[in-house]
Amino acid sequence: MLIRPSKRNFNELRKIILETKVSPYAEGSCLAKFGNTHVICTASVETKLPPWLRNSGKGWVTAEYGMLPRSTHSRMDREVSKGKASGRTQEIQRLIGRSLRSIIDLKKLGEFQIKIDCDVIQADGGTRTASITGAWVALYDAVNFLLKSGKIAENPIFDQIGAISCGIWNEVEILDLDYEEDSSAETDGNFVLTASKGIVEIQITAEQKPYNKSQFLNLLELADIGTQQIFNIQRKALGLD
Repeated sequence: MLIRPSKRNFNELRKIILETKVSPYAEGSCLAKFGNTHVICTASVETKLPPWLRNSGKGWVTAEYGMLPRSTHSRMDREVSKGKASGRTQEIQRLIGRSLRSIIDLKKLGEFQIKIDCDVIQADGGTRTASITGAWVALYDAVNFLLKSGKIAENPIFDQIGAISCGIWNEVEILDLDYEEDSSAETDGNFVLTASKGIVEIQITAEQKPYNKSQFLNLLELADIGTQQIFNIQRKALGLD
């Protein structure tokens, strides 16, 4: 019988809390808590677009990601002190940005740019999945600001997006890995899915030995179970239910 460090069932999420309007200055914001992983996501509306999009009638959504120095068990230096973002940070930023752009009509957004900042204040595994999940809430909040202020005519967001980790730990497929599981998993994956059953991105790696097709499909099924619960939490946080 599998006993996880957190005593959760194999298909059980950590406690997820999405709290909106945590920043008084940002047009959209969300504090995403996946157990002991906490990420502040803010969405800022700007009229300045990347050069290649100016006068195109289209907007843009992009993201930045960072971890506070003491978000982990030992202090890490701020990346700004090193002069550039690490490869891991750049990869996660791009993942968040392209995930959000997959569910928004940039023409309906008009010539606005929405910048999402995801700042990890406490890390216990799954920081990128918590960031994507909270970023969608912050993005929706910012779009509501544009709608209510009359700056855009219709909602450009056409789907929900959420992300969750799944992996193989002690030879069992499990949902929503915390750090202790993630650091010793045989296989570790991140799934970015939409409420309409679309797949945006899957990142999955065999850390110790190859996984097979049956195991992959089990992980995908777990991710679907987890994100369906996440979509409900997102809607409740925004008052959409």
